[in-house]
Amino acid sequence: MSAIPPDLRYTTEHEWVRVEAGLCRIGITDFAQERLGDVVYLELPAEGAEVTAGDPMGEVESTKSVSDVFAPVSGTVEEVNAECRENPAAVNQDPYGDGWLAVIRVSDPDAVNQLLSAGDYETLVASLDEG
Repeated sequence: MSAIPPDLRYTTEHEWVRVEAGLCRIGITDFAQERLGDVVYLELPAEGAEVTAGDPMGEVESTKSVSDVFAPVSGTVEEVNAECRENPAAVNQDPYGDGWLAVIRVSDPDAVNQLLSAGDYETLVASLDEG
């Protein structure tokens, strides 16, 4: 597993958030993509859709299973990664870069501060690896 980027925020459901001028770019973590295996299909929300933190906003289908992608923050979907939809393997190859899933205009900017820090997420992942 690659290093957990220190500049991102995380959820207990293994999504990451990068804050970019009032917008939140989101994806699934390296830990999540590793557990899923080869990603073969993505169902992403429509641009303009309203999403609610903690609710499913899409799905990731791999050779092993289908998993929900949960909205880490509430807001409006501004953009989805169409290239990733065409090439779902990007989630495996570059989960923190080209494998991003969506950009959300967050309705409450303070909500990001409620997400896990990189250190807290690292502790979570370590506890899961032990189990």
